[in-house]
Amino acid sequence: MEFLDQYQEVISKAITKYSFKDKPQELYEPMNYIISNAGKRLRPIMVLMSCDLFGGEIGKAVKPALAIEYFHNFTLIHDDIMDEAPLRRNVPTIHTVYGLNTGILSGDGLLLKAYKFFEDLEPNLYKACVRVFTHTGLLLCEGQQYDINFETQDNVTYEEYIRMITYKTGVLSASSFEIGALIAGANFRDAKNIFNFGKHIGIAFQIMDDYLDVFGNQKDFGKKHAGDIYENKKTVLYLLAMEHSTPDERKELEFWYSKKTDNVDKVYGVEKIFRRTKVDEKTLRLVEKHNQIAHDYLMKIDIPDEKKKPFIELANYLLRRES
Repeated sequence: MEFLDQYQEVISKAITKYSFKDKPQELYEPMNYIISNAGKRLRPIMVLMSCDLFGGEIGKAVKPALAIEYFHNFTLIHDDIMDEAPLRRNVPTIHTVYGLNTGILSGDGLLLKAYKFFEDLEPNLYKACVRVFTHTGLLLCEGQQYDINFETQDNVTYEEYIRMITYKTGVLSASSFEIGALIAGANFRDAKNIFNFGKHIGIAFQIMDDYLDVFGNQKDFGKKHAGDIYENKKTVLYLLAMEHSTPDERKELEFWYSKKTDNVDKVYGVEKIFRRTKVDEKTLRLVEKHNQIAHDYLMKIDIPDEKKKPFIELANYLLRRES
């Protein structure tokens, strides 16, 4: 999409401009490594898009957008360490290349550098943006802990799962849009509507992420196939399978999810149940449901519909991720 390319160019130039040249090199080189492995950079783009939507000055939003990108990559570094993940965006993860200790330190460094990108904002706006940013970080930590808890928790409800992915993924997208709106001077109601738009897009994105973990093309997805199954993560696929499986299949799922192993029989057995219970179809319907909720919030914003089209295109783009 052309509008995404334009925003990505702005972010790419800013990342190059603010690349780390500090010492010790052993700390900052890994930070450049993950930031330069671009990914889609959707969250900083969300900041710019939202600022644009409400008539704000894009240049004023660039550094806060980088704060979101740095923070996001900080979470990915630590997430990969906790998951012992070997790949991120089809390249080796930081802790795999540079070691565990450096990975932790570089992640911490990215978080602190992120805060510095808000310093140019006037005091009231600085306070508002940092409040949103900090609250988002705390919710993300809570979501990550819920995710860890679910690995050993026998009974995980759908409501608990939605809370977990809302905190882990939804609120970062939501806050990216909200910060852009705040910088542009949007009113409280519109800022909250764009926040809720982002929240449900984030939820849809994470549900699609769970889907692609099992049903996606590993080459396109850039992660280990069925990593969530290996890690006993109680994703929506697992919850739907438990709901729609036979008693014998539920016992088999409980058996496999009681042990963390790289046994291929585990993946084969779980995938077989997933396919028989058609959780792939059910999961995609949930993605569409949250996309529709997001659309409804977008329509509540007091802005001409023509200016909302890029947001609808973005949402549809997220739904069309390679499978």
